[in-house]
Amino acid sequence: MSAADASGANGQEEAAPGGFLGWIERAGNKVPHPVIIFLYLIVGVIVLSAILALFKVGITEQILVPAPVTVETGMSIAGGTYAPIEEPTALTPDGEGFVDAFPHDYVLKEVRVDVRSLLTVEGIRFIFTSFVNNFAGFTVVATIFVAMIGVGVAEQVGMMGALIRKMVAVTPGAWLTFVIILVGGLSSIATDAGYLILIPLGAAAFLSVGRHPVAGVAAAYAGVSASFAVNILIAPLDALLTEMTNEAIALVDPNSSITITANWYFSTVSLLVMAVVMTFVTARIIEPRLGIYKPQESLGHAAGEATDMPTPDDGETVDAEAEGRGLRGALIGFLIGVAIVVVFTAPPGAPLRDPATGDIVGTTPFMNSLIFIISMLFLLAGIGYGRAAGTIKSSVDIVNGVTKTFAGLAGLVFMLLVISQFIAYFNFSNLPDVIAGSLAQALQRASVPDIILLILLILVVAVVDIIMTGALPKWAILAPIFIPLFMRLGIAPQTVLAAYRVGDSPLNVITPLMVYLPFVVLVTQRYMKKAGLGTIVALMIPYTGFVLVTWIILFIIWFVLGIPLGPGYPVGLG
Repeated sequence: MSAADASGANGQEEAAPGGFLGWIERAGNKVPHPVIIFLYLIVGVIVLSAILALFKVGITEQILVPAPVTVETGMSIAGGTYAPIEEPTALTPDGEGFVDAFPHDYVLKEVRVDVRSLLTVEGIRFIFTSFVNNFAGFTVVATIFVAMIGVGVAEQVGMMGALIRKMVAVTPGAWLTFVIILVGGLSSIATDAGYLILIPLGAAAFLSVGRHPVAGVAAAYAGVSASFAVNILIAPLDALLTEMTNEAIALVDPNSSITITANWYFSTVSLLVMAVVMTFVTARIIEPRLGIYKPQESLGHAAGEATDMPTPDDGETVDAEAEGRGLRGALIGFLIGVAIVVVFTAPPGAPLRDPATGDIVGTTPFMNSLIFIISMLFLLAGIGYGRAAGTIKSSVDIVNGVTKTFAGLAGLVFMLLVISQFIAYFNFSNLPDVIAGSLAQALQRASVPDIILLILLILVVAVVDIIMTGALPKWAILAPIFIPLFMRLGIAPQTVLAAYRVGDSPLNVITPLMVYLPFVVLVTQRYMKKAGLGTIVALMIPYTGFVLVTWIILFIIWFVLGIPLGPGYPVGLG
C-alpha cells in the first residue's frame, strides 16, 4: 500500500507535503526494490572489475605471515658437512586432531593484490559455475530458517501479540510510555508483531488514560523501529548480522569469527538507554506539540456532532480468558525448554560444555548452539500457548504454522539469493581487498583517531538508511568494505558491528521508504483525520535526532572506557 492509498482509505485526497519532506517523499518513491538495487550492483561490480583490471589497478601491502622455523628433523649432506633441514611451521596430527607443532614468530611480507576482472574467461566461468554454490554456502539462509521456526510458530499461534497486550495492560500509568517503548524494542525478535499490534495498542492505551493517542502511536513506532538493531533478547537479526560479519572477517582471517553474543552487553544497555531517551522525547516534545486531544476537531466534526470516535476497545476482539490460559501454557513450555538446556549444559562433562576446558561461555558448543536453543525455547513456548489457548488443535497446526512462516520468508530468501551472488562476485574481483587496503593506507597516513572513523561509519550507515531501510541489505554492502578496513587498522569486528547498529535504526522512523509507514499513517488517521506522510515524518524527527546523538555519545563513552561489547568480546583486537 502506498502513502496515497493510506490517505484515500479515509476518503480524502492529500497533496504530497512540500519543501524538503516533499522532495524526500518523491525521491524515495523512485528508489527501486532492494533486489533490483543488488542486481544493479552486480552489473556494476562486473563492469568496474573489468575496467580497473584493464588499468592494472591494485595495491601493494604488507601482511603478517608465520616465520620459517629451523628444526633438526634429519640431515642433509652439503660439501661433506651436516646441516639442519629448514622447514616452515607445520600442523601435525597428534591423534586427537591437529596442533601447532612448533612455536613461531610472525614476519611482514609484501604482497601485491590486483583487481580481477569478471569479464575474463576465468571470471565468466566463475559467474556461471559458482551460482548454486554461492547460495548454498551463504549460511545466512540456513540461519534464518532455523531461527524463525520457533519465533514463527509463537507469532502464528498468537503468543507474541498476547505477551505485548499483557505487558501493556499491567503497566502503571506513570510507566506507560517507557514500557510501550521498551516492549517495542523487545518486539523486534518477532518481525511484524511490534508494528501491527503495538502501534494501534499504544494509541488505545494513551487514549484510555486521557493522553493524546497520536503520541501513543509515535511512542510505539519509535520503540519498535528507532532502536530496531538492538535487543536484550538474542534475536534472529543478531544471527543474520553475525553471519554476514563472519563472511567479511574471512576476507582477512578465514580462521577468525564472532558469535551472536558479541554485542550483547552493548545491545542491552543501548535498548534501555534509548527507551529512556524516547520516553523523554514523548513527554517533553511530542505531547506538548500535539496538545490536548479534542476528537471533534481532530476528526473534522463540529462541536456537539455525533462522532465515530475511536475507543480503547476498537480493533480485534480478544478472548482474555483464553489468552491467560495460553500465557500460562507458554510459561510451562518455556520452563521445559530451559530444563532441557540446563541438563545438557550444567553438569561437568555435559555435551554443551567445552570438551577441553569445561567452559560454557566462549567458543563452546553452548555458544554455537544459541540459535537452535532460542528457536527451541520459542517453539516449546508457542506450542504450550497454542495448546492451552486453543489455537493449536493438533500437530498439523504446528506444521502449518512453520509452513506459513517459511512462506512469508520467500521474498527475503530471494533477496538473499541475489545478495549471495553480489558478495561472491565482489570477493572474486578482489575489490574489497583493494578498497579496504587503499582506505586503510590513506587513513593511516591521515592519523585520524579510531573513534572518529567509527563515528563517520555511523553517519554513513544513517544516510544509507534513508534509501535502504533493511538492516541486512545495508550490511551486505558495507560489511565486506568496512570490516576488513577496520581490522587492518586494529579495530575489532564486533566494534564495527556495534557502530553499524547505532547508525542502522534511528532514521527508520523518518524515511518514506519504511514499509510500515503507510500503516502508521492509517492508524494515526483514526485519531487525526488530516494526518498524512508528512505528519508522521515531522512527528518522528525529534526521536531520530535525540536517539542518534545520544547513541553516538554512548558509543564514544563505551569505546573510550574499553567496556566489553559482549562476553569475551573487547572493543579492540586481541
